[in-house]
Amino acid sequence: MISLAISVCLALTQAHAQEQTILPTRPIPPGKAPHMQVKLVKDTPEEKVYAVIFLKGDEALSGMVDFANKYHANDAHFTAIGAISSATLGWLDLSRKIYVAIPVQEQVEVVSLMGDIATFQDKPVVHMHAVLSKRNGSTVGGHVWELNVNPTLEFFVTVNNTPLKKRPDDPSGMKLIDPTQ
Repeated sequence: MISLAISVCLALTQAHAQEQTILPTRPIPPGKAPHMQVKLVKDTPEEKVYAVIFLKGDEALSGMVDFANKYHANDAHFTAIGAISSATLGWLDLSRKIYVAIPVQEQVEVVSLMGDIATFQDKPVVHMHAVLSKRNGSTVGGHVWELNVNPTLEFFVTVNNTPLKKRPDDPSGMKLIDPTQ
């Protein structure tokens, strides 16, 4: 019985050692969406709505951070659809306060993508999740760390005029929107 418990423990340790992990504080590199196009489609005192279009070769998370900085999107939410050639998603391992990487190394459809933008220490933080559909219709989903566009990914971004701020959450290691700020 003890040797079985040791074997299981070793197997779990080896599985953890082989999995790629991502720290929640990993910086998002700027400037990786050179083909990004932006069009303002609605402009009212309460909100602005933008179409943000990415083309082949763009990395969408980097582009959305660039968009948030350039257009002062300090309180926004968005949806998107399109297709990508590869991705890195993540599953939050709350007990370890890290993301376990879910690599996608094939052409897939983005069947659902949603997220928000709020600020932390006066810088926009883009938070997005996606569900991707493979050729056979099976899906994979998670927190977005990288989306390599092919041929296009179309976002509709609603930017509100009341800034949202994030605060650190020590139990999870995450930055959470704080509606009291």
